[in-house]
Amino acid sequence: MSELIISVSGLRGIVGETLTPDVAIRYVGAFLAGLPQRGPVVVTRDGRATGTMLAHAVNSAVMASGFDVLYGAVGSTPTTGVLVGKLGAVAGIQISASHNPPAYNGLKLFGADGRVIPGAAGERVIANFRAAVIGWKPHDQLGSLTELDDTTGEHLSRVLATVDVARIRERRFKVVLDSNHGAGAVMGRALLTALNCDFRIMGEVPDGQFEHPPEPTAANLQSVAKLAVGFQADAVFCQDPDADRLAIIDAAGNYIGEEYTLALVLDHVLNTRKGHVVTNCSTSRMAADLAEKHGCTFSLSAVGEANVTDEMIARNAVYGGEGNGGPIDPQVGYVRDSFVGMAQVLESMAASGKSIAQLVADLPKYEICKMTVAIERGRVSALLQALRSDFGGATASDRDGLRLDWADRWLLVRPSNTEPIVRAVAEARTRDAAQKLCDRTAELAGKI
Repeated sequence: MSELIISVSGLRGIVGETLTPDVAIRYVGAFLAGLPQRGPVVVTRDGRATGTMLAHAVNSAVMASGFDVLYGAVGSTPTTGVLVGKLGAVAGIQISASHNPPAYNGLKLFGADGRVIPGAAGERVIANFRAAVIGWKPHDQLGSLTELDDTTGEHLSRVLATVDVARIRERRFKVVLDSNHGAGAVMGRALLTALNCDFRIMGEVPDGQFEHPPEPTAANLQSVAKLAVGFQADAVFCQDPDADRLAIIDAAGNYIGEEYTLALVLDHVLNTRKGHVVTNCSTSRMAADLAEKHGCTFSLSAVGEANVTDEMIARNAVYGGEGNGGPIDPQVGYVRDSFVGMAQVLESMAASGKSIAQLVADLPKYEICKMTVAIERGRVSALLQALRSDFGGATASDRDGLRLDWADRWLLVRPSNTEPIVRAVAEARTRDAAQKLCDRTAELAGKI
């Protein structure tokens, strides 16, 4: 994509083209101009090669806006959220383009509550950015910069507090961690050491020199999967560059996938935590089934981490997350967290005596189909109405695009904010049934 990608939680672009130091400075200025109070701002970055350059620009913008910088250098996105809360910061900025290719980088914005800013706050940032509302300060009101010594201690303590550390340590699990030269190994090494794992780390140096495409999908992790067999690993944990997402490979080298990360964790955690569970409306129904199995209530949010955490807070949820490999444990923080996933999956294995493959075999079985359908933006409403009519027996929700639910399957159709397309996601008991829902969406789009 050639355009700067701006959402309510941040922006992404190609460095040197759509994302330049000037853009980063103006965006940070627009963000801070809307804050109601003064105080320190936490700044961190993932391991991308362009992160240092952008960190200089971001830190300058924060100080020029009259705020003090607490600079953590390389750190994961969930660590950033923890630091904001621990240090009493008024905001946080993570420099990351998540799973995008190496040419990209971006900025993710955090509020004083240590979570990605919600929609209303994000809309204000976008409005300020477009209107060039920035509050640069005079020379005697500039902020200062402090480099943080310990960026992971509090985060590590919180993650370890959610599991039985002694039980995991007894098992001496063999683990491969694929951080792929992102930020994940900074805390990943400390976590696996604390859990007494016999481990290897792939891509430990956070220099952005990705050894495979950064999104942790089956196609991108074929070389990593071979290590599970060669190392006789009990688990292979694969992170995206800012380590808020986790994909898992089992002992036989089988890619379990991001959708199963949250399900594996829920099936274990909900044994002892009872209450409400939240996922977004494009996450596998496994989560809803598991909540019911464990006597918990369940609800869906719109797609997006901020929407999930909004719903979690409103419902006082005991757990939440997204099907892109992002468990959210409120005992640690309201941010997707790969380290939470790693620790709690290992605890599940230790408590049950089961392998990852055996734990997966215990989960509900569904198949997901995803499809992109080209359609002019002005015709999207007509398509959604056609789908409502065509699938009249389904329960319809317009929380985020259109979601249609049946007893054994569902279809979500969401328009893109940046392209003339809709994204269709369907899940059913069989791949064929899910595929038919996506195919019907494309067929109706062709007739609009």
